[in-house]
Amino acid sequence: MRELNTRAFGPIAIEEDKIIRFEHGILGFPDLKDFTLIFNLEKGQESSIKWLQSLQEPNFAMPVMNPELVMPGYSPKFDRDFLTPLGDNLDGDNIIMFVTVTVPKDITKTTVNLRAPIIISVDNRKAVQLISDDEAYDIKHAIYDDLMADKAAQV
Repeated sequence: MRELNTRAFGPIAIEEDKIIRFEHGILGFPDLKDFTLIFNLEKGQESSIKWLQSLQEPNFAMPVMNPELVMPGYSPKFDRDFLTPLGDNLDGDNIIMFVTVTVPKDITKTTVNLRAPIIISVDNRKAVQLISDDEAYDIKHAIYDDLMADKAAQV
């Protein structure tokens, strides 16, 4: 168990089997390698936005979300060699994918980066962040209207 006093969430205890390892860090932060996911439960379901909390830097937590929530059928293309840090079992049930969320002061301008997803192996909790050459996906894909429409449909 690791104890961490975070800026955003206060003191938290992280079980070893909840640690996600990025061997090469994440884009812009190559020295941050160990993370955990933090999220709330809303009405018995996980919240749309989760936080990728660094274990090396308690002040760093990055919002992420499942890209399928805003882009059904999301399937960026990568050279399979880039996925080797995740291990051998890379079928759909063993992979979780997230995209980073940018929330500016005007939350109606919230975007996700569909071009550089975070890919995590469920089996070993190893992860990579890759940049796709697939131009079908934007770096700044607007999501506010989609999220509000989904929220209204759930009420």
